[in-house]
Amino acid sequence: MAPRMTRRHFLRVGATSSSVGLAGCNTLSTSPADGSKRTQAVDRSRELASNREPVDVRGAIYIPTRAFNRFQMWREYDPEVIERDLGYAADLNLNAIRTWLSYEFWLEDSTAHEERLEHFLETADSYGIQVLLGLFDSIGEEPTFENLHGSDLFTAVQTFSPSTRTMLDKQLWDAPRNFIRWFMRRYRNDERLLAIELSNEPGWKRSSRKFVEAMAKVLTLYRGSRPLTMGSTSLSNNTKYLDWGLDILQFHYNFVQTPALFRRVLEQAALTKARQGKQVWLSEWQRVRPGEGFFADVTGDARYPDYSSLAPLIHEANIGNFFWSLMLRPASELHFRKQGVVNGLFHEDGAVWSLDDARSLKAMSGDPDYEGTERKEYPDWMAEMEGSKIPRTGPRPR
Repeated sequence: MAPRMTRRHFLRVGATSSSVGLAGCNTLSTSPADGSKRTQAVDRSRELASNREPVDVRGAIYIPTRAFNRFQMWREYDPEVIERDLGYAADLNLNAIRTWLSYEFWLEDSTAHEERLEHFLETADSYGIQVLLGLFDSIGEEPTFENLHGSDLFTAVQTFSPSTRTMLDKQLWDAPRNFIRWFMRRYRNDERLLAIELSNEPGWKRSSRKFVEAMAKVLTLYRGSRPLTMGSTSLSNNTKYLDWGLDILQFHYNFVQTPALFRRVLEQAALTKARQGKQVWLSEWQRVRPGEGFFADVTGDARYPDYSSLAPLIHEANIGNFFWSLMLRPASELHFRKQGVVNGLFHEDGAVWSLDDARSLKAMSGDPDYEGTERKEYPDWMAEMEGSKIPRTGPRPR
């Protein structure tokens, strides 16, 4: 049996506060990788693909391109879009998708939400993809009517769930408890699910901590065969989550100072996995990126995706992972969106932002070959995010 987890133990064998404690949000100054480094990264992906076992969990975070939040994803659900997008995931040999339900849409129409969830799970299963499915999310803006429905490119926001009013008033907790019961009674043993995530990054808001702990008691009471987990910025944050009865450790490291630091973080994650006997997933990651702090101003190429800067290191460490995001989307944070930041891989028509990225990501399955159209260009509906479109490096699809 693995030793009981304590915060001191985590800080000794896992992430330290100076290097990884806020891995999901820290980033320090560095220069963008030049062309030679990018070529080396792609070559490394090919070498790893031929000499190493495939990564067990190869996933992406998924929200439809034009949905600004989870409420919009489910309220405006389009089966054809879901089938198309998950087909793109299958083209990369991904075997996992991380996404979230919408508590607010469930309150509006629980029957429709269940029907749409069934289609989503059936579609993913048809492609050989399992779903890491979240129930709540602690990141974003208040779920007001305006925020849930907003669609303006420069003002629409991601929303957290449930509302602050609900989280602070215990007398309002019956509805979210019923939401969990509704879900767990139907899906706790569903093998289309990779795992069930109670909430994403609840540690950021003090108002959400007691609420999430109370909801964890309901979740574990209805435990089935599917493992339980929590979205977390760092390994050290998982101390309390395992004490609550959750099974899988997550950590986030979106923007990385240097490849060398990232390698050390992955080594620490592998050590924690071995010592604790628990699965450890890097459930959010993006690229090497310059800037002091998560909300640093970014310019030039730092505004664009660059998964090939990190994918070979993840493959080498063989850490289950989910990159942000499958579909090319405006940055979730308005601070970045107003600076022209986009993330993701696939355009809606199936072209990719970067063939290097696509091949590095697919290489985690053991196959680095990917043929497609590269288009490093903002989609027309996002063009206002930058004064002029950046030069194309590949032909337009016909």
